[in-house]
Order: sequence, then structure tokens, then C-alpha cells
Amino acid sequence: MTERSLRCIKAANAGVMTGAGTNTYLLAGGTIVIDPGPIDPAHTEHLVRLAAGNLNWILVTHTHRDHSPGALLLAQETGATLVGMRAPVGENQDQLFEPDWAPMHDEMLELGDYMLQAIHTPGHASNHLCYLDVQRGILFSGDHINQGTTVVIAPPDGSMQQYLDSLELLRHYPIRAIAPGHGSMIEEPARAIDSLIRHRCQRELKTLRHLRELSADGEVSLDILLSRVYSDVPLSLHPIARCSLQAHLLKLEKDGLATSPDSLRWWAAAGD
Repeated sequence: MTERSLRCIKAANAGVMTGAGTNTYLLAGGTIVIDPGPIDPAHTEHLVRLAAGNLNWILVTHTHRDHSPGALLLAQETGATLVGMRAPVGENQDQLFEPDWAPMHDEMLELGDYMLQAIHTPGHASNHLCYLDVQRGILFSGDHINQGTTVVIAPPDGSMQQYLDSLELLRHYPIRAIAPGHGSMIEEPARAIDSLIRHRCQRELKTLRHLRELSADGEVSLDILLSRVYSDVPLSLHPIARCSLQAHLLKLEKDGLATSPDSLRWWAAAGD
């Protein structure tokens, strides 16, 4: 793919959750933008200049505030069509995002001479879409798959079971490379997907093992579990890891392996 066909522009929102910044992708000579990022007039104006009057479609993978709020401003500047799914209720959701086109799962998006397939991949967010360039095999993965890090799964909108199911789903698509929402291009997609599934399954087994040990004499608090299950993660990241631990525990509860009266106190299910 030539530079004119695909460009990655990082938003100036580097941080613990965003790494070096959100990746905004400019495709097809500036006719398509994927994930315009947070509200940042300088970033928006940069995209307008690069598109050079060609922008027709603004695609959003999901409505977390580091990915979609810039869409409205960019659409106002260019008149481009907004594509994505409406925001669910939640603190970190961009409730102002109102798509002109809400794709169905597996819908083919004919964007001029460019073809993208919308793939519904809930897990990180219930309204998450990946977009597959069907001709070149490039998957624009938003926050479903990031390079160099695992994504946070934060209930109630985030679901560990849905996340794993969505990863399994992607095995069936002809993906040659992954353009992530954060980080660099991933050139070995099958290996990356397998690694993420393996990591999540190992974390789940570690969660269950410590839950059984610690709750043998009664309930155990979420924070005590956090210190054991994420002992390999820096303490500064534990507030973030706490969300994913909740997601693992809720999955175990649905699997009949854990129980809780309030999602803060847990014990292993009797008989397991």
C-alpha cells in the first residue's frame, strides 16, 4: 500500500491508557479517515490539510473518548459522512457521536473505489467495530487489538467473554496485517491473536487459582485478589488492571466457577 493510500497520524494524547497517542488513519488519498481521535482542533486541522478537500467518510471503531470525539468537529469542517455505532451509556463514552451510517456486522462498505468490511467485535466496548480492507487484508482494529500491550476490559460495557469470542471470530478473516488503534503495524496477525487469547486464558487460570486458595476460609475482596493475580504488573497500573480483573471474575461467575453478592467480595463456587 502506498503512502498516499494509507497514512497514520498520531493524536497528541499520549498517556498511560493511550501509549504514544491514538492512531488516526487516512486512507484512499484522503477520502476516508478512521478514528479521528479526541477533541483537538490542531489534530483536526492537520487531518483537514492532509485530506486536501477529498474527505468523504469518517469511520469510528468505538466511542471511547480517545477515539471518536474528533469526528463531530471533522465532519463539521468537511461535510463527511459519519460511520460507526452509537455510544452505549457510560462515563467514558462519546454521547455526542451520532452516525449517519451504523453498519451491520459483516456489512461491506463501498466507499468510492475503496471496500471495507465492518466486523462487530464487542469486548473492549460493546459497540466496537473493526474494519477490514478486503483487497489488501489490513484490519483496522481500533482498541480490539493493540501493539505491545493488552487492552483494558472494563465492565459493565466491557465483557471478557465477548472479547475472547471476538478474537476467535477474527481467525476466520483473511487478515494479513493489523493497523491498531495504538502502537505500530502488526505484521503477524495470527500470532498476535493467538498470543492475546493465550494471555487472557492464563490470566483467567491465575485468577481462579488464587480465588480458590484465598476463599477457602471465606470470601476474598477484589483488592486482595488484585494484588495476587496482577503481582507481575507495576502497582501504578493496578487501578487499570482492577477493571480487567472484574471482567475475568464476571466471566468465571457466568461459567459457574465463582460467585459474589456485589462484585467486590468473591469466593470460588462450591464443589469446584
